[in-house]
Amino acid sequence: MAWNEPGGNGNNNDPWGGGGKNRGGNGGGGDQGPPDLDEALRKLQDRLNSIFGGSGKKPNSGGFGGDGGGSGSGSSSGSGFFLILIVIAAVLWAGMGMYTVDQQERGVVLRLGKYAETVGPGLRWNPPLIDEVQKVNVTQVRTRTHRALMLTKDENIVDVDMAVQYVIANPKDFQLSVRDPEASLSHAAESALRHVVGSTDMHSILTQGRAALSVQVQERLQSYMDDYSTGLQISKVNVKEAKAPSQVQDAFNDVIRAREDEVRVKNEAEAYSNGIIPEARGQAQRMLEEANAYREEVIAKAEGEARRFTALLTEYEKAPDVTRERLYLDTMEQVLGNSPKVLVDVEGGNNMMYLPLDKLSQGTSAAAMPRVDANGPVRLDNQSLREVTDQVIDQLRQRQLNTRREGR
Repeated sequence: MAWNEPGGNGNNNDPWGGGGKNRGGNGGGGDQGPPDLDEALRKLQDRLNSIFGGSGKKPNSGGFGGDGGGSGSGSSSGSGFFLILIVIAAVLWAGMGMYTVDQQERGVVLRLGKYAETVGPGLRWNPPLIDEVQKVNVTQVRTRTHRALMLTKDENIVDVDMAVQYVIANPKDFQLSVRDPEASLSHAAESALRHVVGSTDMHSILTQGRAALSVQVQERLQSYMDDYSTGLQISKVNVKEAKAPSQVQDAFNDVIRAREDEVRVKNEAEAYSNGIIPEARGQAQRMLEEANAYREEVIAKAEGEARRFTALLTEYEKAPDVTRERLYLDTMEQVLGNSPKVLVDVEGGNNMMYLPLDKLSQGTSAAAMPRVDANGPVRLDNQSLREVTDQVIDQLRQRQLNTRREGR
């Protein structure tokens, strides 16, 4: 049977144990009711007041009855709940201010929209909704390319392709000084490139002047970035390609090949000059040394001939006949040694005797065989020549004797 059915013992079955009385009564089952929510809120308020130094009113012992007790309990419960919300909001607000800056980053702090400071790597805290932190990577090397047609100093058009590498050196200037630092970098790079190309000849840009062009563009571009306070540091400017426009590329290639041929021929000529000049100097020095040696030889030979003639004169004065015959034999030896045929005019005779020395020398022994050079004439050594000379003299004497006998 339900506790509130009529005719039943409903008062004894009240689950709240109130027995129709207020909660402060002594009805049956009063110790078994649910906890009072107002009492719990009052206790929490008292604890918060004790923590924050407040003084709360002592709760009324009356139950739900009475207007004063109900009004005080509702006011205390609302203020305590609001205080809890404030504490929770404060904790959440403080937690939202925690952030981390990486090793390669720097943080630019703006307090109420105004620059406050630049923080380094680590765990940081700033009051949220008051401070704003903008993180900037200061170690990343960024690249920006630019390509355009440029007019050179000698009024020629070249197509230049350039790459600019840069890093962020000043995070404050990068974030606050210029609205778009990278767009400013692009415009400044084109301006610097046009200025340098416009003051350089086309031949230098297309050949060996490309490295110098990169250095000059980098210096000028860095000065522009410093003047604009962009916070960018130019690491390197690389002119990747510099060529003539595609419409006249073939003609420029012919010109470049001709210049390369000119340089090649000039290098070959210099190499030939460097090789032939030392060789000519060496030949001249050799000829000079040979001339000096020939001079010394002629002088020494003349001096030797003079001394030999003096010695021969002394011997001739001592024995004229013997010396004369010796001179004759030496002369005949020299003359006959260079000719294979000799014509002898016999004294007192009408005929001339022909002596084929090459044939006569064939009868000599193998040891005394005459030498034949490449041109054909027979050359006799001293021993063979003396033998042939003796034979000739014997034949001449024999013919003279025969001639005298016939004359008698």
